[in-house]
Amino acid sequence: MRHGKKINHLGRTNTHRDAMLSNMAASLILSKRINTTVAKAKALRKYVEPLITKSKSDSTHSRRTVFSYLQNKEAVAELFREVATAVGERAGGYTRIIKTGNRLGDAAEMCMMELVDFNTLYVKETGAAAAKKAKTTRRGRAKKVEGAAETATAAPKAKKAKAEKSPEAEGDAAE
Repeated sequence: MRHGKKINHLGRTNTHRDAMLSNMAASLILSKRINTTVAKAKALRKYVEPLITKSKSDSTHSRRTVFSYLQNKEAVAELFREVATAVGERAGGYTRIIKTGNRLGDAAEMCMMELVDFNTLYVKETGAAAAKKAKTTRRGRAKKVEGAAETATAAPKAKKAKAEKSPEAEGDAAE
């Protein structure tokens, strides 16, 4: 029975598992997105999120602590330079796991793991594009605004008035 055993050993020894998680964490930080199995991604999430939290305070002690986990100077520099500034106001949940189906060879459940703040597909729109979306209803029709409705009804009346005046104006000009 596995009562109270919270760590997923991933079928590896302790040193092999630590080295694998360290390499995967460095790859995730450097490339912002990796493809792996769901079990490894869940284990990696528990490994890398505390490191990202620690990177928010840029001190020598936190850099040395993170380096002891990652063993990669480039990954540590990237983590403290770019990733920490991007996730500065986020309280947690720095990674996202998106399931991509089963692997062909052994039917292992695969996923794509990415850093949340570095994916441009899920970023909220700002500016004119967001204003356009705010003006439509859930059915996709434009919302009726009181001022816009009045001007919309006034515009055809003005065109009709101009059309009626134009033949008279032509007649006056001819005389």
